[in-house]
Order: sequence, then structure tokens, then C-alpha cells
Amino acid sequence: MRYSLSANYSLPLHPENEYQTQDNMVRQCFILFGCLALGELIVSITGIKLPASIIGMLILTLLLKLKVVKLEWVRGLTDFLIANLGFFFVPPGVALMLYFDLIKAEIVPIAMATLLSTIIVLLITGHTHQVVSKGENKVREKIHNKKQE
Repeated sequence: MRYSLSANYSLPLHPENEYQTQDNMVRQCFILFGCLALGELIVSITGIKLPASIIGMLILTLLLKLKVVKLEWVRGLTDFLIANLGFFFVPPGVALMLYFDLIKAEIVPIAMATLLSTIIVLLITGHTHQVVSKGENKVREKIHNKKQE
């Protein structure tokens, strides 16, 4: 079963999801764009040097975690956006072609920055994973010891 937005695009229907009607598509758009607008407002008021879309995603995540917004309320639209994610990379790719001469002239610094930042991200991610895993193991041991008492 699919809910068709137009001839070319369709949303997967979730049988357990009663929120897949056309009226609820408006609600899904309102929730997502409302979080984005709230992110824009926060950035404009506070001057935070973060993209408003990131702030909006954090707000949506917070609302989902606090169960203010139910996942079913946004599932249809988010599934559609994720399924068509590749299309969102076309404009930046085309824009890169406009600056190819600049990129070509600065390829060595760009490559070095990319390599160095990748290594740093991998090291920090690995270290963070180890710290979190150790903490989880300690919690599991405490729970296991309490069950045996």
C-alpha cells in the first residue's frame, strides 16, 4: 500500500499507522517545519553559530524523546524524505562544479584537512565508544550483582 503525493512520488504506508491520511500529512509537515522554524527563531534571537536546521532536528529529537510528539505523527513524511535523500545532494554537487578551478588550485590543503579531520573523528569516536562501553559494562555488572543478592 502506498500513499501517492503525485505521479512520481509516493509514501510507504505503515499498516499499523493510522496517521497516514492526507489531513495528517499536513500535520506531519507542520511538525517538521515548525521545528525548523523554531530553530531559525532560536538562531536569530541568540546568534548561535549553528545551522538552524541542526537546532530544529535537536528540537524534534527532544520532542520525540519527551513523547510530546509521537513517532507515528511524523513517520510518513520522514520515510519519504529519507527514501529520496539522494536528491538533496544534487544541488551541492552541481555547486561544487562551479568552483572546480578554485578546488583544483587548493586541492592539497583540502585533501590534508579532510585526511586530518577524518583521523581525528575516528580517534574521538573510538575513544568515546570505549568509554561508553566500559560504563555500560559497569552498569550491567551492578545490575547482575543486585539480582544475585
